[in-house]
Parts: sequence; C-alpha cells; structure tokens
Amino acid sequence: MNYAKYCGPSRCVRALTPGELPPLGAHLITPFLGYTHHGIYVGDGNVVHYGALMYDIIRKPVEEVTLEVFAEGRPVYEVTHTEAGFDADEVIRRARTRLGEKRYRLLTNNCEHFVEWCRHGVHRSFEVDTALNFPRWFGERIVAAFFSPKAATTEQSGSTLPALATRPRV
Repeated sequence: MNYAKYCGPSRCVRALTPGELPPLGAHLITPFLGYTHHGIYVGDGNVVHYGALMYDIIRKPVEEVTLEVFAEGRPVYEVTHTEAGFDADEVIRRARTRLGEKRYRLLTNNCEHFVEWCRHGVHRSFEVDTALNFPRWFGERIVAAFFSPKAATTEQSGSTLPALATRPRV
C-alpha cells in the first residue's frame, strides 16, 4: 500500500483480513484510482467518510455507509497512528458531527483531511502535501543534475550528459 510512504513513520498500514472488523474509531483506507480513500470506522460494520469520489468531479456529502459500500470491492487497510490523538468515542463523535457536510475540496478538505481532523483535530493530507511538493522535488533534482560537480563531462566516459547528483533526503 503506497499510503505508508506518504506519511512516513508516524503511520503503520495493515490489511484487514476478510470478515475482520476494525477497532472503533479506526482510520481506514482503500486504494482508488491512484490515490487512497479514507474513512473512520464507527462500529456495527459502518464507516463515516467523505462520499466525494472521482477526484473533484462528483461531490457527495460526509455519509455513514457499510464497510462493504466504503470498500467497493477493494481491499481495506487499517492505519495506526503513533502520535497521540482523540479516544475512539471522541473520534466517532467528531466524525458524526459532520454527517451531511457538503464542503469537499480536493486540495483543502478531502477524505484524508476529514479523517485527520476526526483523529487529531488538524486538517491535513499527506497525499496532497506529497503531490504539491513534487514539482519542487523534481526541480531540485534537475538543478542538481546540471549544476553539481558530478555534472561535468568526464574524460573516462566521454559522455556529454550530466550525471545525476545524489542528495540526502530531508
């Protein structure tokens, strides 16, 4: 599951086995069209999630649906959080206070923002942050390739193409 690479060591992703119900207040994800869809498990086989799917095209409200409807036949994963957050009852209460909300925005109020707010009181999306940082990341690598000491042509290789510079990840 690619989601773990977006949020780093503060999250652990584990696949649910068929028929397994997650703990109350669990952060659930399922892969969907190149991104990850998020929801909160509220018990009795139900999940509260932003029903807005298909990126920003179809906007549905925050809704409570069955785990099967949430998954739409895809695998479901539980995300555990290493940092402190609200207890399960508060997470569920917060999720249900937003039922019917119709303010989905891909970059500022998507399903991951919703889940992070329910669990931690902070609107954030690791996937959006990664996507918005990609142009900077890519540009830094291009600049490094052309302006690093390794970019000079070497007599041994005879190449006129710059070598890619390695830089420590931050």
